[in-house]
Amino acid sequence: MIEVNIPDVLAEVTAAFERYEVALVRNDVAVLDELFWDSPHTLRYGATENLYGIDEIRAFRAARPSAGLARTLGRTVITTYGRAFATANTEFHRTGSDRTGRQSQTWMLTPEGWRVVAAHVSFLA
Repeated sequence: MIEVNIPDVLAEVTAAFERYEVALVRNDVAVLDELFWDSPHTLRYGATENLYGIDEIRAFRAARPSAGLARTLGRTVITTYGRAFATANTEFHRTGSDRTGRQSQTWMLTPEGWRVVAAHVSFLA
C-alpha cells in the first residue's frame, strides 16, 4: 500500500512548490528551469501553448514577457504518494482579471531533488 502525505515528504514538496511560485512571479527563469525535470519527456500545457520536452519549455520561458505575473493562489492541494511522487494543484487570480486560473503539476523526486515532470495551466471561461 502506498502511503499518502508522509509528513516529511509533504513538507519537501510544499517547499519546492512555494519556491516555484516565488520564481514564477519574479520571472526567475533560472529557478523555473531548475525545477522542471531536464528531460525530453517533460511537458507543459500552458494557457496558449503546448510544450514538449525541456528545450521547448526553456525557450518559452526565455521569450515570455516578465510583466503581469503577480497572482494570488487559492485552494492549493498538494498530495504525495510514497516518497518519490506528488501532485500540486492550485487555483489562481491575477490582478485586474476576474478569470480563475488553474495550475496542475506532477512532481517526481530525482537525484537532483523534486522536479516538475508535467504541468498544465488553464483558465475557466
